[in-house]
Amino acid sequence: MSFALVFPGQGSQSVGMMQAYGDLPEIRSTFDEASQVLGQDLWALVAEGPEEALAQTVNTQPVMLAAGVAVFRAWRALGGAMPCCVAGHSLGEYTALVAAGSLGFADAVRLTRFRAQAMQQAVPAGVGGMAAILGLSDDGVRQACREAAAGEVLEPANFNSPGQVVIAGHRSAIERGVEAAKALGAKRAVALAMSVPSHCSLMKPAAEALAQYLGEVPLQAPAIPVIHNATVAEAGTPEALREALVQQLYSPVRWVETVQAMAARGVTQVAECGPGKVLAPLVKRIQSEVQGIALSDAASLAAARDVLK
Repeated sequence: MSFALVFPGQGSQSVGMMQAYGDLPEIRSTFDEASQVLGQDLWALVAEGPEEALAQTVNTQPVMLAAGVAVFRAWRALGGAMPCCVAGHSLGEYTALVAAGSLGFADAVRLTRFRAQAMQQAVPAGVGGMAAILGLSDDGVRQACREAAAGEVLEPANFNSPGQVVIAGHRSAIERGVEAAKALGAKRAVALAMSVPSHCSLMKPAAEALAQYLGEVPLQAPAIPVIHNATVAEAGTPEALREALVQQLYSPVRWVETVQAMAARGVTQVAECGPGKVLAPLVKRIQSEVQGIALSDAASLAAARDVLK
């Protein structure tokens, strides 16, 4: 039996999300470390809000990085084993690289803040958007994007599970895409409350800025395999890691293939390492013989420690 750890990204954040981990010392100390790096009290933001400030991408990205690293550190401190491989959904890929020993935590905190700023600057507020398409095949979603683009950007952004795909692009194209998806038989198609159209070609200016910034960030080969969003493959050198992170910004998150790749490696259990329960429920929908576990509170950390060896 082997297990993998996966790390959530934006969308899992909520005020009070770390309270479920009780007084595990690694939780607060990790947030204190991140707060010191940024000169901003991230713990107060997570504990007290307001929700609107937490939802701002420049805050959400370093907060979710800190949350995932905090839970991973708590897991290890409790005697939890190292996984056979790791991955992260979108932003969570940075957390996975920290867990794999490839990226230093302080560097990752600064990097995710820069990434968020670059993404927000690439597309002015109100210009871009994202929408969830439910109950339509991947090919159906691609067809809806082609039909509704009308000269604007409209592309699949997240392949989260069979029948659950997120699209991204210009806001007006998103509105057309929602209607096109419904006409093609989608059970639901709804715009998401996100101002930044992640994982589509509108992010290429942000990717160029990120590439320049990454050139100054120390990276090393990961101690355990990291399966990357854009390629569903490992990147074994610092140069390949930088390329994978840059490509990720404007390429779709291939989460279905990521879980399938883990199963092909003999993974039988995938544990979501962080607050919330977003990724764990997707596992069984993607790969029926693989178990998804959420390490979403202190009790689940202790219980999983005794199961995942």
